[in-house]
Amino acid sequence: MSPSSSSSSESKLPMKPIPGDYGIPFFGAIRDRLDYFYNQGKDEFFKTRIQKHNSTVIKTNMPPGPFIAKNPKVIAVLDAISFPILFDTSKVEKYNVLDGTFLPSLSFSGGYRVCAYLDPSETKHTALKSYFMSVLASKHSEFIPLFRTCLSQLFISIEDGIASQKKANFNNPCQVMSFDYIFRLFCGKDPSETAIGSKGPAIADKWLALQLGPLFTLGLPKFLKYVDDLLLHTFKLPFFLVKSDYYKLYDVFYASSGPILDKAESFGVTREEACHNLVFLACFSTYGGLKVWFPALIKWVGLSGEKLHRELADEIRTVVKEEGGVTIQAMDKMILTKSVVYEAFRIEPPVPFQYAKAKEDIVVESHHAAYKINKGEMIFGYQPFATKDPEVFDDAEEFVGHRFVGEGEKLLKYVYWSNGRETVDPTVEDKQCPGKDMVVLLSRLMLVEFFLRYDTFTVETAVLPIGSSVTFTSLGKATSI
Repeated sequence: MSPSSSSSSESKLPMKPIPGDYGIPFFGAIRDRLDYFYNQGKDEFFKTRIQKHNSTVIKTNMPPGPFIAKNPKVIAVLDAISFPILFDTSKVEKYNVLDGTFLPSLSFSGGYRVCAYLDPSETKHTALKSYFMSVLASKHSEFIPLFRTCLSQLFISIEDGIASQKKANFNNPCQVMSFDYIFRLFCGKDPSETAIGSKGPAIADKWLALQLGPLFTLGLPKFLKYVDDLLLHTFKLPFFLVKSDYYKLYDVFYASSGPILDKAESFGVTREEACHNLVFLACFSTYGGLKVWFPALIKWVGLSGEKLHRELADEIRTVVKEEGGVTIQAMDKMILTKSVVYEAFRIEPPVPFQYAKAKEDIVVESHHAAYKINKGEMIFGYQPFATKDPEVFDDAEEFVGHRFVGEGEKLLKYVYWSNGRETVDPTVEDKQCPGKDMVVLLSRLMLVEFFLRYDTFTVETAVLPIGSSVTFTSLGKATSI
């Protein structure tokens, strides 16, 4: 298999018009919104349109539509070959497209367009992303020991739940652990020592929900879908509902992250702007991502069964013993553990949507055809379809723990979870997650610590409005180390 470039200007594939339609103005967007959220659901929404038009590049409307988004029209790229056009910032623009076809009030970020909303061509983007990457580099030595400490508390909480109730929810204590880790990493103290106390995750969740509400549902029964739609998808949710909480969070970060904020001035960023960006990086990008991602990782490993658990435990314990401890070098030798993490990123990426606007007329290729996208048109990518492309991955809908072992490593370039290829490192010139390597490291470390402590486990899972719910139903303590 040798897929061609997604943006070749001299395509050898047949040029075709982009199929699909936007329907009647206003009403077409409402129709698609109802299909997307209630009548079909996300996956079925795209699947039926791919089948109808026999194409993985199509025209459609994307929520939220009226009255929140002025223009809901997008070109959807739904395969592994067309999707990477979203990463090519020489051809696409990333100006205010983090949340798609609408922009939440900037009040949620102190009135600033934070780095996530900036296009790489903007000077401030270079300054802020350079600053973030410098901060993360300065914290590198703390990643492992701090996370191991936080994980220990998480596992104790889960064990207590199993002992007292025969089952234990993973999401809630994992959210607390994730927030505590991020706050301690950036601020150097436990949030319980500050004015927010134990309320950090609840404040962050409320702040996130008001910004992202138009992209999700409340999960109400279907007969209440019009109520759900009216509440979430018709008007932007107001900042004043979380204003006092947000500024309490901001004040705590400002007071507790002095050394980090001191660094900002050398990048030409004021302390105030740096702190609003730090809150966004910590609570939106990192905490918001990890609260979805860690349950997904544990879900897929749990559902894979005892054979994979035994293989992971054997590899992890053998390497840790040989290397004399849990280190970056040791984890780099855990080939299966690395593959399992990548496979989880492939099958359930924590951020399923990507958007960009064409800077110029461009040609985008799928596996079988080429399509012209006009300057100014919005491009949308649904990542789970790109990373489960059956023309790239065998058994694409199945979780295969060994997928990226050996020759399988060649497929890593089709793992896109970080807003870039897994084989590429983030730079200030792109929109790839600056914490990409940290998230991969923490994911491996979670599995390492887990299988140093346990032999196997079972879980029950359910779908949430955002991500998955995971409940441990059994937990087998390690019988050998």
